[in-house]
Order: sequence, then structure tokens, then C-alpha cells
Amino acid sequence: MVKACALIPAYNEAAHIAEVVSGTKPQVMDVFVVDDGSGDDTSAQASAAGATVLRHERNLGKGQALRTGFARVLAGAYTHVVLIDADLQHDPAEIPRLLAAAARGATLVLGERELVRNAMPAMRFHANVIGSRVLSWFIGADVADSQSGFRVVACDLLRRVTLTGRGYEIETEMLIKLARAGARIERVTVSRLHYEGVRSHIRPFRDTFRTCMLAVRYRFFPGRS
Repeated sequence: MVKACALIPAYNEAAHIAEVVSGTKPQVMDVFVVDDGSGDDTSAQASAAGATVLRHERNLGKGQALRTGFARVLAGAYTHVVLIDADLQHDPAEIPRLLAAAARGATLVLGERELVRNAMPAMRFHANVIGSRVLSWFIGADVADSQSGFRVVACDLLRRVTLTGRGYEIETEMLIKLARAGARIERVTVSRLHYEGVRSHIRPFRDTFRTCMLAVRYRFFPGRS
């Protein structure tokens, strides 16, 4: 039986967080938002929408936000955690499709967006394609959207790994370490992103290069991560 909560890392997402929480809440048992040092009303909006808010006093990065959230989630009685971004790039109404894959036995479910060249910024498109090909080779399984923040992970699987990433590299670290820990991966195609008006904290060239270098470290030198 799947007993899922949701974990949403957020930084200055007051404009969207309430809608994300409201859409997520009916799909899971509890919703946790980690406000990573926002300077706006992210925490207040998330709390008013029904989330339990964990707050960093200063911005520490997405990886640290997820790690803070994981510590809270793994202390509970949940079997799975849904990861979803705070900026409305994913549709919370699609969470049941990912949870259905978890109910079939997948321990890592990836919500993969359809990457269409003319529907997203060129740098982000190429960065994701390159990063996904590199990660596919390292984990020994095809992955088309390695940087998607829309995922479901079995809590027992999370307990078997130690995550150290502080920034966006945690997406790469999770894929490699969870795969090495024996993850049963299932990919679910989700709605394509809409980029109009969406602010990204990702720097495509720098973060893609970092993804590739960290993939080497996580794969061949796990003791240093």
C-alpha cells in the first residue's frame, strides 16, 4: 500500500506555491514545503494552502532544501515521497499517474517531460538532452529527462543512500546513487513544460558541465561524495 507525502523545495515562489500545494494536497497524505530562505511570502502562502513549512533562514540551494525535507519525511511512516517543483512547471493533477507506477513496484518513478526543441529555451533543451544521455550511460538505463524535478521515490530506497548535494546537482546524485542502490526505475511521460513567464534558477551551460563532472564522481568515486 502506497502511503505518500509530497516534498516541494521552494525559493521566492510566492506567486505559484499556493496553487502547487492546493493541487498536490488531495493526492497525498501530507505536503511539506521547504522554503529555502525566500525573501517573499512563500512560507505564508504555502502554510495558508495547507502545507507544513520547513524554513531555511538563508538560501542554501535546492539540494540542501531536499535533504532537509528528506530528514523530516523519513522520520514519518510514509512509504513514498513525491517530489514536485514549486513553479508550476509540473501539473499536480498528474501525481496519481506516478503513484500508480509506484504501486506497480517501481521504487523510482521519473516524470519525464516531452522535450520539444521549439517549445523551450534552446540552452535548456540542449542542456537536458546532453545531461540525460550522460546519465543514461552512467546508470545503465534510458533516461530522457534527467533534470525533471517531478519524481516519486520509495522511502526505503532513500534510506539506503547518503545524499550530499547542495544545489541542482542533487538531481544527478539521486539518479546515480538510487540506481546503484537497486532502484526499480519506471518512466512516466508528463505534460510538457510551458516556459512563458517561468523564471529558472538553472544556468544551463554551467550546470550541464557540472552534471557531467559530478556524474563521474558519483559513479566512480562514491567515497568522496
